[in-house]
Amino acid sequence: MIEFAPRIRATLAVVLLGLLVSGCGYNSIPTLEEQAKAKWADVQNNYQRRADLIPNLVATVQGYAKQEKDVLTAVVQARASATQVKIDASQLTDPDKVKQFQDAQSQLTGALGRLLAVSENYPDLKSNQNFLALQSQLEGTENRIAVARRDYIEAVRVYNTELKTFPGLLWAATFFRSNKPMVEFAANDNAQTPPAVKF
Repeated sequence: MIEFAPRIRATLAVVLLGLLVSGCGYNSIPTLEEQAKAKWADVQNNYQRRADLIPNLVATVQGYAKQEKDVLTAVVQARASATQVKIDASQLTDPDKVKQFQDAQSQLTGALGRLLAVSENYPDLKSNQNFLALQSQLEGTENRIAVARRDYIEAVRVYNTELKTFPGLLWAATFFRSNKPMVEFAANDNAQTPPAVKF
């Protein structure tokens, strides 16, 4: 039988311990948490992109639809409210903060919808190249927001599942006690109501 020197046994033990720890899931919780935070950053980036488009859109509509002052004011106020509600990655476990953020963004979405509906009353506005370009950018941004939210929801689902299932449950109970489940986006109340169609 081959005898190993104490130094070789110690090295072999460290290597085996390293392999066991790397394969046991210890790194899963921090990795999944960082992935969810990165997806949240994408969500915020896309909402910021939308907020940056709004002043140009409002200015373009304002030139054609001065009598729609209430709609334009509502968009500007909703944008101001939405950009004031900030939520950073450390607050993603607070349902009230996430709901506050979602509500502010939903108000802005509603105001933008009313603004785009008003544009239907102004044929000159609808054919304005600047308006068409802004409308196209806004539609693209809304699609990006939807994709970013979907990706965030999936990342949070995976992270929250890791905290509740074996072996992540053991790591969460021992080394990652401060890690709490993150809050997912939820559909707003209006999403459950089908839109009214008028001819």
